[in-house]
Amino acid sequence: MRPVEDAVDHILAQWARERPDLDCSPMGIVGRITQLQREVHLAQRATFARHGLDAPSFDVLAALRRAGPPYQLTPTALMRTALVTSGAITQRLDRLEEKGLITRERSEVDGRAVVVTLSDAGRKALDDALPDHLETERELLAGLSAADREQLAGLLRRFLVALGRLPQEP
Repeated sequence: MRPVEDAVDHILAQWARERPDLDCSPMGIVGRITQLQREVHLAQRATFARHGLDAPSFDVLAALRRAGPPYQLTPTALMRTALVTSGAITQRLDRLEEKGLITRERSEVDGRAVVVTLSDAGRKALDDALPDHLETERELLAGLSAADREQLAGLLRRFLVALGRLPQEP
């Protein structure tokens, strides 16, 4: 059975015709990753909007929730988790604090450090959005079997590790 073709296949066929001297196969992977990124972004944006959130806010709230009680992290730890600059994390924290979803206080251990804490409202917002977010992701992956999903996750992990974006296991 011949595999179903997509728009990227047509682009690759055009390049093969126009530039047969070049190996355009990387476009097959990167082009599809780019299309998937767009689809995931749009689906997540709609899901988060239903809960009055956006992806950056969800990421911060989720990081705090995953930290476990008392649901606290430093801005630096949040910055590392989100892979963003200190200015970007500050903007995110400002918006979340204005909405009452987090608090920022001086650390009791080190008075110079700031600790970000998930408020009760922030925990509720995250806990309400999380099942919807997971359902959105399930729907995005519905066309793949469990074995396909596991294989894809493994390949993507290897790809990210090869790019140096994830720590390699010892």
